[in-house]
Amino acid sequence: MDISWLRKKISNLLPCNARCRRYESLFVVFDGIDGAGKSTQIAMLRDFLIARGSSVFCTRDPGSTPLGDAIREILLHREDIPLAMTSEMLLYMAARAQLVDEQIRPALERKDIVLCDRFLLANVVYQGCAGGLSVETLWQVGQVATGGLMPDVTIILDLDVEKAASRMQRGLDRLEKRGRDYFQRVRDGFRSQLPRCTGATLLVDADRSPEIIHCEILSKIENLLG
Repeated sequence: MDISWLRKKISNLLPCNARCRRYESLFVVFDGIDGAGKSTQIAMLRDFLIARGSSVFCTRDPGSTPLGDAIREILLHREDIPLAMTSEMLLYMAARAQLVDEQIRPALERKDIVLCDRFLLANVVYQGCAGGLSVETLWQVGQVATGGLMPDVTIILDLDVEKAASRMQRGLDRLEKRGRDYFQRVRDGFRSQLPRCTGATLLVDADRSPEIIHCEILSKIENLLG
């Protein structure tokens, strides 16, 4: 699909100085139900921003540090290790604390734009709204784990549970095997908790072409930075 006309229309709505700006130091988180297309949208936004001359740092939560990758392996793939929901929650928090300290804060101090695949909101939703732990407690523990660092922009890709499942063309990890009811609670949790996020937020209908979704996200980012 050729959507160059739509990109041009978005850009032409901005003042000239905004269209030429090299964006700096912004923390953007992508989240949503598994299969909604986060990886695709992060890659498209990364390429757009780099073309604008910005320095972009992409990361994922959990992971992207030696500790985070080890924890990710346990959380998602070591099904031989039983995990209570509280233990699961705290492992995510530990991986996030290391990610913030080792990667995200230094990148923001370098004036990079940070694009992160999931962050604290996912922990609140997956282990709280869907997993039965106290949502309030997760927000509080999250403040400690992140040292108070929260995204400037949170983008939620929203998609029907059945459609999201149909897109998963690979082996499922431990969380992805929890079934439709669990993931319906996940989807509902993102919608209910999004207003509690700091900074700008965007709930995106992910049941459209990646190009149209990308342009909607661009419009949000451009309006915020312009």
